[in-house]
Amino acid sequence: MIFQDLAGAWQFRKKGSTDWLPASVPGGVHTDLLALGMIPDPFVGDNEARVQWVAEADWDYQLLFSPSAELLNQTHIELVGDGLDTLAELSLNGDVLGHTENMFRQYRFDLKPLLKTGENQLTIKFASPVRYCAERQAEEPMVGVSQALVGGPHLRKAPCQFGWDWGPQLPPIGIWKDIRLEAWSETRLEDVHLRQKHSCGKVSVSARLMTSQPVTGCLARLKVTAPDGGQVFEEETQLEGTSGLLQVEINQPQFWWPNGYGGQPLYSVKVSLEKDAAILDQRDYRLGLRTIDLIQEPDEWGESFKFAINGVTIFAKGSNWIPADSFPTRITRQKLEKLLGDAVLVHQNMLRVWGGGFYESEDFYDLCDQYGILVWQDFIFSCSMYPLGVPGFLENVQEEVLQNTRRLRHRTSLALWCGNNEMEEGWVDWQWDKTKFGYLEEAYDRFFHHQLKDWCKEADPDRPYWPSSPSSGTPFKNPNGQERGDAHYWQVWHGRQPFTAYRQQFPRFMSEFGFQSLPPMATVRSYADQPDWNMTSYIMERHQKNQRGNELIVSQMLDQYRLPKDFEALDYLSMVLQANGIRYGVEHWRRHSNRVAGTLYWQLNDCWPVASWSSLDYFGRWKALHYAARHFYAPVMLSIEDSALVQKVFITNDTLEPVSGTVQIRVENLAGDALFTEQYLFEAQAQAVKKVCELDCSLFIKEDLLRETVFIAEFWQADQLIDRKITFFVPVKHLSLAEPDIASVLELAEGEVRLTLTAQSLALQVQLGFEGLDCVFSDNYFDLPAKTPVTVTTRLDNEINAQSLNSLLRVQTIYDSYAH
Repeated sequence: MIFQDLAGAWQFRKKGSTDWLPASVPGGVHTDLLALGMIPDPFVGDNEARVQWVAEADWDYQLLFSPSAELLNQTHIELVGDGLDTLAELSLNGDVLGHTENMFRQYRFDLKPLLKTGENQLTIKFASPVRYCAERQAEEPMVGVSQALVGGPHLRKAPCQFGWDWGPQLPPIGIWKDIRLEAWSETRLEDVHLRQKHSCGKVSVSARLMTSQPVTGCLARLKVTAPDGGQVFEEETQLEGTSGLLQVEINQPQFWWPNGYGGQPLYSVKVSLEKDAAILDQRDYRLGLRTIDLIQEPDEWGESFKFAINGVTIFAKGSNWIPADSFPTRITRQKLEKLLGDAVLVHQNMLRVWGGGFYESEDFYDLCDQYGILVWQDFIFSCSMYPLGVPGFLENVQEEVLQNTRRLRHRTSLALWCGNNEMEEGWVDWQWDKTKFGYLEEAYDRFFHHQLKDWCKEADPDRPYWPSSPSSGTPFKNPNGQERGDAHYWQVWHGRQPFTAYRQQFPRFMSEFGFQSLPPMATVRSYADQPDWNMTSYIMERHQKNQRGNELIVSQMLDQYRLPKDFEALDYLSMVLQANGIRYGVEHWRRHSNRVAGTLYWQLNDCWPVASWSSLDYFGRWKALHYAARHFYAPVMLSIEDSALVQKVFITNDTLEPVSGTVQIRVENLAGDALFTEQYLFEAQAQAVKKVCELDCSLFIKEDLLRETVFIAEFWQADQLIDRKITFFVPVKHLSLAEPDIASVLELAEGEVRLTLTAQSLALQVQLGFEGLDCVFSDNYFDLPAKTPVTVTTRLDNEINAQSLNSLLRVQTIYDSYAH
């Protein structure tokens, strides 16, 4: 195979213009205009509205290139575009090569008859996706997302790029993935299907090959190298025709496990075609050896929905993933490594790649394999009706499905294919007009319950397929039920239910639930000037895409906290509120892990700076929720089920070994004086929940002291404090909090900062930060009991001395958030 990369410096222009401007490929019109200073940053202020014209226009891209002599000498030459977004006409030297209409597909064009020696001109004309969708919507109206530009379902393009209830209306246009020339004379690898079979402690790894042209006298080789390079397993065979099968057996295999259950050893796999000692083509993979099963068995509550890895059922702890930037060509491996690495730091082991974005990059799945993050992969259909019966549309989708299942099926982390996001729920519960759109409901049934399922089974028989999320698995029957399947629960957010409502839910697998917050102030400053720091200001509402979002944040906030004294206090309280709400739900479901098999909160990340449900904001800054996840997703979790004056303390043990320790209980006043103390020795069995104690605090707390009293549970192993939880007998807003008078001692050595804090009175939700510096602490937004020192650490790359750093320290607590 001969390759010639066509990425790099191109030219582009608005249709009708005679002026060619410099462009970068991979890239897009918005990012190219931004680099030239021709549009304002769409993420700042209300600039999103000011750049709408970009996606409403048509654009041309052009490249002048000279193919190498070696490439020209090959029998077959193709132009390969891994991602063209989306409606494009391609021409070479004035001759039309073809058209594209799907950003999720790879397109190949035969150049052999047209490519010439010397300079060639490649032109790609992109049509406006906004205009196309509006025209198609006028011809055949489809129910879509209220926050989006109209007609998105008519085009195979990332739905959220047209707008969502957390994302802007900024549909990109351009060459968003690699583009290159590929040339060969004999044949090339059309497809490689890697599979693994586990039996009697051994693993056989097989590779079924398909070639583009029939071959004779070719040698096909499979080489599997152990993670440490110490063992090599090889098989070779003479290949005749267009297909062949190779297989090796791995003795003493090293198994791959999800994060928290073991290591992630990855074998190197090389598949090659050779002839006369020359390599015609080859593919390289990294493969973890493991089994993945979705266990759906009858039980006392209905039917289970559990993932099992290597025969071990796990509790799926994670979140939902959306595209990490509205302009996907700006998503670097470094950014993905930070976001996914931060998910691992808080014990997450599963991400749901949500069906309103796009199939992610190789870097994304590489990192999930490396970090032990299982992937629930949606196909890209979400919250809308789709023209699945329109001629050409279904064929286009079939090629998209085939390409992406083939591309991803070898992935160690890939756990499940899911047909769509919330479309079955839409047909059942969202009052979609079945009289008017009944033909689309029938098309939905055919596609998601039969056609797509069959395509997946044929292309990837080793993965479970699930028709929709949420779904009961029975078409159009109780998709959000509690007996079987997965559930989305949004009544706390959209329904304005209190956080206690989570405790009434017992889904078999909770794949979506969430609550919004503002991002940290450093991020707010990136898009809003100080005069706009008001929840109802024009700019703040431009960066809140949920119609009632700011209202819902504030109203729920005032149920629990006092009126914040200023916007910065409100920003802080919004993050505290979000963290406590999601914690409330996850702790409950993990206390019932024999019934509920996983929780994926909405959502891990953001695509732009905005008020949203994320735990990591657009810049990767940790919100309070992400720090809380480090506790509520801990392998061994301490939690309190509080109910009036009765406090129940639990240990949830996800690990594969028994865990023992001590739970120390204190009931004390806000100044730290103990009213009651007790300690309990416990042993929690592997993958089990242990109720440690239940206390009726009315026996030793007078009613007139409830506002001045707290319940504290601490989990200790030997002399090490593992975790601490504090609950209250009245809403936080009614506590008689006093000035905590926090003293801090800061130590700095070789970039590590140790900060020890002591309060004279209870300090709630202590937020730490260094002004102007981004850092992640070992803990943050934590409760600090009176006269109980707490030490946290962080690392800084900046060269700064302890005295200067101390001057930048900022501490915020609940007490500081309201006027006195």
